[in-house]
Amino acid sequence: MCLALPVRVVELVGDSDAIVDLGGIRKQISLALLDGVVPGDYVILHVGYALSRLDPVEAARTLALFAAAGESAAPAATEPAA
Repeated sequence: MCLALPVRVVELVGDSDAIVDLGGIRKQISLALLDGVVPGDYVILHVGYALSRLDPVEAARTLALFAAAGESAAPAATEPAA
């Protein structure tokens, strides 16, 4: 199974790289497959490459779904034994 994530471009690095942010985690990725990306754009990230640009509304919706899925998968808190 493959997973691609929406990430926000925060800084361009050189001619074909960018620093992106996903929930406070920043990573340098390649923009070699896309033209015209600017800081503030959302892109779909897969194995270190931006594959396509993503509408900010769709990015927010997708990130909210990921967050909700993470919350529902979290183990329930248990009370300590008496």
